[in-house]
Amino acid sequence: MYPPRSPRRRGVAWAATAFTALAVLGAAPSATAATGSGSTATPAPSAKVDSALRAAVGKGKESTFFVVMKQRADLTAAQGKRAHKDKAKSAFSALRAEAGTSQKSLASFLDKKKVGHESFWINNAVKVTGDQKLVDELAERSDVASIVKEQRYALDDLESSTTPGTKTDADSGATEVTPEWGVKDIKADQVWDQYEDRGDGIVIANVDSGVQYDHPALVGNYRGNQGDGTFSHDYNWFDPTGQCTDGAPCDNNGHGTHTMGTMVGQDGVGVAPGAKWIAAKGCEARECSDSSLLAAGQWILAPTDHNGQNPKPELAPDIVNNSWGGGDTNFYQDIVKAWNAAGIFEAFASGNDGDGATCSTGHAPGSQADSYGVGAYDVAGKIADFSGFGPSVFDGSMKPNISAPGVNVRSTWPGNSYNSISGTSMATPHVAGAVALLWSAAPSLIGKIDETRALLDQGSADVDDTHCGGTAAMNNVWGSGKLDILASVDAAPHTAGTITGTVTDRATGKAVAATVTAASGDITRVVTTVADGTFQLHLPAGTYAVTTSGYGFASHTDSMTVAVGESATLDSALDAVAHHTVSGTVLDVTGKPLKGASVRFADAPLDAVTTGADGSYAFPSVAEGSFHLAVTPAAPVLCNGDWSGALTVDGNETVKASLPPRTDAAGTYSCAPAAYDWVTGKTKVALSGDENAKAVALPFPVNYYGVAYTSANITTNGLVNFLSPRLGDYENTALPAAEQPNGAVAAFWDDLTLDKKSSVQTTTTGSTGHRTFAIVWNNAALVSDTSVRLSFEAVFDEATGAITLQYKGIGTKASQKGSSATIGVENQAGTDALQYSFNESVLKDASAIRFSPKGA
Repeated sequence: MYPPRSPRRRGVAWAATAFTALAVLGAAPSATAATGSGSTATPAPSAKVDSALRAAVGKGKESTFFVVMKQRADLTAAQGKRAHKDKAKSAFSALRAEAGTSQKSLASFLDKKKVGHESFWINNAVKVTGDQKLVDELAERSDVASIVKEQRYALDDLESSTTPGTKTDADSGATEVTPEWGVKDIKADQVWDQYEDRGDGIVIANVDSGVQYDHPALVGNYRGNQGDGTFSHDYNWFDPTGQCTDGAPCDNNGHGTHTMGTMVGQDGVGVAPGAKWIAAKGCEARECSDSSLLAAGQWILAPTDHNGQNPKPELAPDIVNNSWGGGDTNFYQDIVKAWNAAGIFEAFASGNDGDGATCSTGHAPGSQADSYGVGAYDVAGKIADFSGFGPSVFDGSMKPNISAPGVNVRSTWPGNSYNSISGTSMATPHVAGAVALLWSAAPSLIGKIDETRALLDQGSADVDDTHCGGTAAMNNVWGSGKLDILASVDAAPHTAGTITGTVTDRATGKAVAATVTAASGDITRVVTTVADGTFQLHLPAGTYAVTTSGYGFASHTDSMTVAVGESATLDSALDAVAHHTVSGTVLDVTGKPLKGASVRFADAPLDAVTTGADGSYAFPSVAEGSFHLAVTPAAPVLCNGDWSGALTVDGNETVKASLPPRTDAAGTYSCAPAAYDWVTGKTKVALSGDENAKAVALPFPVNYYGVAYTSANITTNGLVNFLSPRLGDYENTALPAAEQPNGAVAAFWDDLTLDKKSSVQTTTTGSTGHRTFAIVWNNAALVSDTSVRLSFEAVFDEATGAITLQYKGIGTKASQKGSSATIGVENQAGTDALQYSFNESVLKDASAIRFSPKGA
């Protein structure tokens, strides 16, 4: 695959908070934005190409766009599955298989033209950057349905009404909390009391600006919280934007934290405070890009580990909230269909472009027939003047579907605080949380989208406002009316029973932090105990194997029969297990003892330990059980990768951890120190001065990130760039970076100059099939101090595809050692890289680093 170039990121997307969208996914800009009318650009030869893209590629310009394939995956099998996890697995398999087949010819075409591309399976589209000529060629292809320009959706505070939060009842130590007005208005608090239902056993996600995962009102029910002071973000958090640099959930806007709080927050702010949550950051900061939203949409259906690998659709959430939107195209419609086929209930904000009177002001995806769109009203029961009305300008459907509290909604905010803001973004999570209550109370509904929508509509309170069309029961202002989750739960099929209980330490009687798993056939429900050791599970009638487990205790399994409408009690007293010593040694990628590495148990409440000078570590007391041990090297990590391994503790254990070579996110390249063997250049390259580049022919095709190149550009700044000379890039950056240069080998990327004492040479050695090609920078000087010089080279191996970087003349100066340089390899999209170092004094004289492609 040949990944596309990505333009510099500018911020993050509109989430329908109290904000107004400027455009929609893949849509042409609105009437208030530049539409390209009057452009002299030659129109593409097909109506497949949207007008925004035609304008963008006019007059020789390039633009990033999506090529949408004609073929659609058959999701019938997924829809026919019973269990949510089986639906998700089937949908994922069908979608990925269809994309793999139908995109194959297009990928081959783009690779031959050396054009970047990135595949998305959830809507069978390919991201490309190119000019008018390429757009015209693609539009002529019979396998292409449409070509749409990538859009970004700016956040605007047009309808915001933000006030600082204050302490809640729970903050003050009170035993009872006061529900926020919206929670009370939809009668969620009455569901809590009458059905003892707070959304237990249900998983909710949002696609938004991120979440402050350790907010006091959210940390307790984050699915990545292992209940013992440790967190696992794999399969629970995804950031395609790259904004959260430490791998943990973050929110650089506030919007996502606010919507998540309304769904599941404690202290009275959340509708379903017993539900678990996960999140995908589809919005960079002040805008959301199509690329990030699509990547987030895929992850919702098939969550991955922190590297974006090893998807597990069985861990997909039950519900996903989407408080964003804008425009009027069907670009995101396939994602909605895929989620629905997988049994994932989606809720979308209807948008904030209303004025309280004008019809057809709602926006996609919330205004599309396939989506469940949500309007907003205030504490007085009046429709919000910003709430988007129907009928849909996209397909004429009646919208919104329902309305919920969306004015001056108080919820969680980054910094452990609370804010009150307004928007259909604030209304939508009330609906998502309400579905969690409904599905927890009536688990036979889980994954049944149409039946769930019907119950929400049936329970809602009619509002007779037909000035945009419709009836009192369903109109284009309120939809089916005001959300009333108590009425919906009352009307639901009550085929469930309840298991409640308390988990304690048999010896002391104290509460235990435990996980309770109930399994019967294709049904598996998991909850964790709260602080006092209690738990609650709503389950369809049947007989279950209920397993209770907690760190430091032997797990216990009971057989429990659940009857309709009845409550069974399961109190578990767990027996403590013995503890043992776990010790060992950590070795680096070369097999030498590694000092300063962090060794931790990924699934036990034990503090991490650090290896000593001899690489040794020890945990003096570890409970018996099965765990995963993880090792992370201290910075600078260089070529040392992370290590993890399964460990069963049933006595004193010794574990030697040999760190693997570090790789880029996709595993395309790995790196390791190599034997130094300097290659002397022979053929001089006409390259000198400052900010210059020279293209050279390669003696054999060099395969770089899946694409074979026959030429490359050598720059004075220590880069081998396969895409373009990209002059002026004297300021090095960390890798990967969306901004150019992309598709380059950074042998020693710094602001360098080549004077009369310097030269660049190349040489080819070996026989056909086993040749090497070296690019050698001799005695290059740093612009910041031309008395500081060094020599370095990039050596390309024909047989293996490996790239070896070698260094000579490295003295005592920090700048010679790389204190202001970038060293590594980056793909053509700027979305993945293997960075050896960035502004770190880590290079040594007579040293070599080898970057090897997977399988070499």
